Amino acid sequence: MTDGTTHRSRRSPWERYGWVMAVIWLVFLVYPVIALVNSPADSGWVITGWTALVAFVVIYVAGFINGMSGSGGGLMTPPKPIQWWAFGALIVCGALTIPSVGGNALSFIPFIMSFASYGLTRPAHWITLAAGIAITGATIFLMPGWISYVAILAVVVMLGVVNTVSTTLIIRSTEAETLDRELATSEAREGVARDVHDLVGHSLTVVKLKAQLVRKLIDSDPERAKAELADIEALTTEAISGVRTTVAGVRSAELCDQLNTCREALKSDDVRLRVEGDPAALSPVQSLTASWILREATTNVLRHARAKNVTVRIAPGKFTVTDDGRGHSGSEGNGMRGMRERATTSGATFLVAPAGDRGTRVEVTW
Repeated sequence: MTDGTTHRSRRSPWERYGWVMAVIWLVFLVYPVIALVNSPADSGWVITGWTALVAFVVIYVAGFINGMSGSGGGLMTPPKPIQWWAFGALIVCGALTIPSVGGNALSFIPFIMSFASYGLTRPAHWITLAAGIAITGATIFLMPGWISYVAILAVVVMLGVVNTVSTTLIIRSTEAETLDRELATSEAREGVARDVHDLVGHSLTVVKLKAQLVRKLIDSDPERAKAELADIEALTTEAISGVRTTVAGVRSAELCDQLNTCREALKSDDVRLRVEGDPAALSPVQSLTASWILREATTNVLRHARAKNVTVRIAPGKFTVTDDGRGHSGSEGNGMRGMRERATTSGATFLVAPAGDRGTRVEVTW
């Protein structure tokens, strides 16, 4: 998976396709278009109206794309100044069409309201909503033949409700996802602390006992003292390696990063890693758990499997690691217990099974 693909996969559907909604809604500008075609105003005002209409469309779509890309901000992030300038330009463009289209200029208000709702702040949403309804209502009831424009007021009110509900749901969904990610990160940190405590605590206890034994044997039995020192060296090396592995897991919490890390680790042992599916199919909480499972499964492959190929399959609510090694012996060591514990903690089921005639399949299902 290339970096570009990875970057796109991390973007939400709202970020990738939200601008399509803005383009579809442009069909409602047919009313000022018809009004411009049949406008009795001077040619200068008609030309100004057409220019303002085209500029409105360009600014509106560009502003939505800019906001959806994350570079302009809005809705979930503070909007950049360019979004405010675009908002002001939309109001000016709509106002410039009034001399040529008259009451049909009210058709621009729903677009201005939507831009404020999705591209600016919540206060801007509420202010623009109130102003849009007030201006539309006042204009309609003050104009001759106002009854023909009542439909515009209904559209403005309906769109205000839709924008309010949809933006509220988007914000709450994003906040819930952020909270889930923070909880998962907190649980992961607790797991790391437990792993480091168990690993270092055990190793240091044994090292202390052996050091005490060496001190007693150094004069009476030098050869055995040397053997104990060699054991101490091996224990400290193992502890350091374990701590580094744990820290590497924390630094590579995201599944895409962990896939790259594991691919390089397996490649160094002439094992090929193949990925099927998109990491974005898993939620942030699921991805965090999958990262830990993948790291431990890779360690098991390198230590025990003698495999040549490893396949990672990712689907919504499912994560599988399969190798073509010598198969699972049936016994469950610390690595397997750790994977099972992490899967259970995230609300998933954990399965270790043979992969065909040979090899092992590690499967996590939410």
